[in-house]
Amino acid sequence: MRTVLVTGPGGAGRTTVAAATALAAARDGRRTLLLSADPVPALPEGTGAGQLPHRVRLDPAAHFRAEFLELQDRASGVLDLLGANRLDGEELTELPGSTELALLHALHRAAAGDWAADGYEVLVVDLPPLADALDLLALPGRLRRYLRRLLPRERQAARALRPVLAQLAGVPMPAQWLYEAAARKDAELAAVEALIEDGATTVRLVAEPGRAAAEALSSARTGLALHGLRVDSVVASRVLPRHSADPWFADLAARQEKCLDHWHQEWAPGTPVHESAHLGREPRTAEDLALLDGARAPDDRAPGHAGNPWWTEDAGDGVIAWCLPLPGAAKEDLRLVRRGDELLLTAGPFHRILRLESALRRCTVSGAALSDGVLRVRFTPDPALWPRTQ
Repeated sequence: MRTVLVTGPGGAGRTTVAAATALAAARDGRRTLLLSADPVPALPEGTGAGQLPHRVRLDPAAHFRAEFLELQDRASGVLDLLGANRLDGEELTELPGSTELALLHALHRAAAGDWAADGYEVLVVDLPPLADALDLLALPGRLRRYLRRLLPRERQAARALRPVLAQLAGVPMPAQWLYEAAARKDAELAAVEALIEDGATTVRLVAEPGRAAAEALSSARTGLALHGLRVDSVVASRVLPRHSADPWFADLAARQEKCLDHWHQEWAPGTPVHESAHLGREPRTAEDLALLDGARAPDDRAPGHAGNPWWTEDAGDGVIAWCLPLPGAAKEDLRLVRRGDELLLTAGPFHRILRLESALRRCTVSGAALSDGVLRVRFTPDPALWPRTQ
């Protein structure tokens, strides 16, 4: 299933462009599903008839209650031991982050094939604003790493010893359900991670031309590359007419045009910048959405061609260069730390921890350089860890 993740700086019409993208895909003849936590007046919930997409509005509060009550039931033994009072669904109020968790659950449904089985060919997801969206898309990998560190699978082999250890310690050891729950969550997160990294998944950026949006997109470009997220297009929203008799509008349009020229150069040649004209009103109907020509139907991308964003190459003298494209990154904002089998990368406000491939684990880091938007880390084989040749 083709998946388009729509985000951008807050207030740029992100939800509107997501709806217009879904409408364009539906009118292109593909059965389309739109996921959004925000209302979309131009597309009533449900719809899906004719050439309209089917819209599902996420309910973060209901998802939070369901997840909390399920966890409470599973932990009933421990809670009873502690004398805890159970919480009822009616007294639960969603916590910050509930929207993000509901979106991850929806992406898991997509990864599990629930909607593809119903015949949907295109999934358009209205993500939170840009900074929050980048954190959300990186969350599955981070949570999986935390689970591996806190509940390593090898500890499950010692479950036969738990009764003995419990007597020695005087407290109950973690129940088997905890490890089973961790394994289940890890599998769900792995599926979401695979969906995000799939070649049929792209990010569509929405921004209103201006200095603040330009700075946000320039910074996000590095973060997107760090996490291997592919941008299919930049939609410049609410673009004013180029010529106006009003000096105030003419000046604003000139500033927009300057920003657009910069975007066309910055994102070229691989990422098109589409301009969406200002309608002079908020879109209220499907026909209004159809007028936003910048929000075009997604192209057909074959899955399985994405893979990792990095690669290795021979740097000579037995040295392996590990390469990662980081467009827009500045040398002074980069930080690189090797810790065990992991590489800790920081590029400005963005962070990622990468597990090294088997061959690189047997090497030492001998240098790094940023050149032409590509970070190259030099790995020198450790003689003590590589087999000797006769």
